[in-house]
Amino acid sequence: MKNIKLTLQYDGSCFHGWQVQPNAPSVEETLKAAIDRILHEKVSLQSCSRTDAGVHALMFCCNFKTDADVDPYKFKRSLNGVLPPAVAVTGCDEAPLSFHARYDCKGKRYLYQIWNAPQRNPFLLQRALHVPGKLDDALLDREAKAFVGTHDFAAFCAAGSSVKTTVRTVFDCGVRRKGELVTFSVSGDGFLYNMVRIMVGTLLEINAGKLPPGCIPQILVSRDRSRAGMTAKAEGLFLEKVFYKEDDACG
Repeated sequence: MKNIKLTLQYDGSCFHGWQVQPNAPSVEETLKAAIDRILHEKVSLQSCSRTDAGVHALMFCCNFKTDADVDPYKFKRSLNGVLPPAVAVTGCDEAPLSFHARYDCKGKRYLYQIWNAPQRNPFLLQRALHVPGKLDDALLDREAKAFVGTHDFAAFCAAGSSVKTTVRTVFDCGVRRKGELVTFSVSGDGFLYNMVRIMVGTLLEINAGKLPPGCIPQILVSRDRSRAGMTAKAEGLFLEKVFYKEDDACG
């Protein structure tokens, strides 16, 4: 038996998230169908995360076990030959049988893109949130630093989550501007349901004066979702990197 680790990139606007959906296309279903077609067997995929509808991935990892004689180079090429253009396999390796894409993951880094200009950018359609009003990126960068550390992020978790604990550690967090593109970046040991999007929504409400500067520590302590900001749209969110080494995750 072999344990095959796959690294992917995908355009989330074409799918209703990673996980298989009963009446909508998903990345998992699309990838699984391609693997089953090539190997002539039905495999079970283990994933590093479950991205929501419209969320993109610059790096996504999954693994599956098979009795087939898989040559990683040829298998990667075969998969890319049958997958739709919205999904690309960037890496294929044989991993130890004990490897699990989710349980061995030490951390993730997400990006959220905002196009901050009066006019929309057609080339960033479904890849960045359009905010026409002025964004004070220096202010937002200072405010974002309050997320760094180990906190209970219950106030930044959407209803419906069934996790055992809402405590997470954020290693790094910040906001940067390059021209009219403003990017929020956050890395941590794990993320709750809609956590990054609520973090972004909270920062945007601080920028708009709907929430006062310096409020994030109090919101965290409150554990009250109603005190945090809106849930920003999925279209600007990217899973940028998945870490499988402690040093990489914390760096």
